[in-house]
Amino acid sequence: MLLSCEKEVKINLTTGAPQLVVNGQIETGNPPFVVLTQSIGYFSKVDLTTLQNSFIHDAIVKVSDGTTEIQLKEYILDTTSGQTAAKFYFYSIDLTDPVAANFKGETGNTYSLHIESGGKSYNSYTKIPYPKAVDSLTAVAPGTIPPKAPTAMQLNVYYSDPDTIGNAVRYFTRRNSEPFYPGPNSVFDDGIVNGAKNARYQLQAGSASSNIDFTDSTGYVFKGDTVTLKWAAIDRGVFNFYTTLEYSLGTTGNPFASPINVQSNVMNGALGIWAGYGSTYTTIVVPK
Repeated sequence: MLLSCEKEVKINLTTGAPQLVVNGQIETGNPPFVVLTQSIGYFSKVDLTTLQNSFIHDAIVKVSDGTTEIQLKEYILDTTSGQTAAKFYFYSIDLTDPVAANFKGETGNTYSLHIESGGKSYNSYTKIPYPKAVDSLTAVAPGTIPPKAPTAMQLNVYYSDPDTIGNAVRYFTRRNSEPFYPGPNSVFDDGIVNGAKNARYQLQAGSASSNIDFTDSTGYVFKGDTVTLKWAAIDRGVFNFYTTLEYSLGTTGNPFASPINVQSNVMNGALGIWAGYGSTYTTIVVPK
């Protein structure tokens, strides 16, 4: 007769100290935009109050192009809807300062970000690369039409990569009057296709992260839609961050996936990204 025993093992997981989380960007022709929050424990209860309390206030946030340095101002955006009270906080240019009011992203420039908060300082750098527009954008019927979305169309982009190695892009799509949303796998580099001419890529249309539930309509556009593609040149630091972030999100819950650390480009222990975008835009109306 075989005997076995079980021993109950209890593991007390400690909660790490909160870390600064940076979500910042500067784009050609647009002012810098930075959101500062603190990390939330993995096992913490996450609700609207938790998210509201995660915003970092009264930080010193400075952006420089190497010649001009400006200090960003904290703003509050009231997004209250119905019985749900919600406020969104961000840092951007001080419109009362003539120098800051005219500070916008320029192609080819490198921009530094300096943050002072909680007695610590953080720094990051990003470049706005020279953009290369897509050759064309089309919408075609998918190989398999979703049963519950008979008018669904697949986006195809044709793109000629410059013959210099190391180019990378991130794409976003906008459908009709919606905001721009990144695709679920939104970054590409030219490690394999360097110098390729008029190469075709199938793109999944972007969706708000809160609405990605993998329904029949996820990733498609539809007949009659006005669709705009934002095709943005990015530097290597931005590419590495979003590659590792999207891989991490895509393997959530998979016990066989390799663990991966999301590669932030913000120094001194912060999480997140300071991203420069050299953007081009292409718009089509999907044929009915």
